[in-house]
Amino acid sequence: MKSFIRRKKIECGKNYLDIEIYPYTQGQDQGTVKKRAKKEKLSSPKQKDLNDKNARKTLGRIMKANFSSDDLHLSLTYNNKHLPKTLEDAERKVKNFLRRLAYLRKKKGLPKLKYILITGYKLRNGGTELARIHHHLLINGGMGRDEVESLWRCPRRKGEKQGERIGYVNADRLQLDGSGLEGLCQYLSKQAGGKKRWSSSQNLDKPSCWTNDHEYSRRKVERMAKAPPDTDYWEEKYPGFILSGWEVEYNEITGWSIYIQLWKPPKN
Repeated sequence: MKSFIRRKKIECGKNYLDIEIYPYTQGQDQGTVKKRAKKEKLSSPKQKDLNDKNARKTLGRIMKANFSSDDLHLSLTYNNKHLPKTLEDAERKVKNFLRRLAYLRKKKGLPKLKYILITGYKLRNGGTELARIHHHLLINGGMGRDEVESLWRCPRRKGEKQGERIGYVNADRLQLDGSGLEGLCQYLSKQAGGKKRWSSSQNLDKPSCWTNDHEYSRRKVERMAKAPPDTDYWEEKYPGFILSGWEVEYNEITGWSIYIQLWKPPKN
């Protein structure tokens, strides 16, 4: 079966590029093949690590394709009185919050709400009880921080000017560092420390992907992997972008793989 080196370019909006260079076989593009090489089963921990890594990449790319320094990052927690007993209860509360945000944006004539919601939690007592559950939320800008934070409340009861606060909430404008949003993406995808799930609005832009199976030879990839990152090469290949991330992996069976991240800083 023919094998080659695949270069996958993932464009995350106008300001981020991810490049993956890895060994590939022709049969991987086919739904079925008559003869397959012996399949190596990954152990459960290894498979989990691989799944987690791919999930973090996917989440990070969607973040980078949709949010910028004009937008907000919210941290949402619960006080003891309103601490959810189940995951479903927590999701109900945060969805009510999202509905309030969407309504207020519409009332103010702003574009529709775009969001990514990440819920982090741990289980204790044999998996029957939620430990301190919390949420992270990325939303599009246009609203003030105080205005957004004030919506993290219970529904107003009769005679109340506003409902009780559910817990602590903090809204910050997204900060770009030397790799753009990459640091925040890594933090949000890893920080929960236990279980986590994420969801998003339906109006998010999707990263675009292109592949090329003839640009690099195995020998060239090996030379690139063993040497320090050639910053000049990548920044000349993709004008306007700077090299912001570089990861190399070696597999005894398939060989070398390289994962490159590029970021285009906004113009002042």
